[in-house]
Amino acid sequence: MIEYRYDTQLLIDGKELDEDDIYDYFVANFVGDSLLVVCDDDVAKIHYHTNEPWKVLEYCRTLGEIYDIVIEDMDRQARGLKG
Repeated sequence: MIEYRYDTQLLIDGKELDEDDIYDYFVANFVGDSLLVVCDDDVAKIHYHTNEPWKVLEYCRTLGEIYDIVIEDMDRQARGLKG
């Protein structure tokens, strides 16, 4: 059984992005695991396992333009189906 079903990955094109601030927001506001936030001033890469990927997208959109969005269903993948 997979606790957090959706592997959510995306890039954010924004201004003055701070990976510590983004990381802290995720920890305080979302339920999930395997969080990875890497960024420079203008681009951030997010990787997160959650059951509510739409909340991640909603928040990340407030930081800038989101693109290269990938949401994979790890439960389906574990059952041998397309994720």
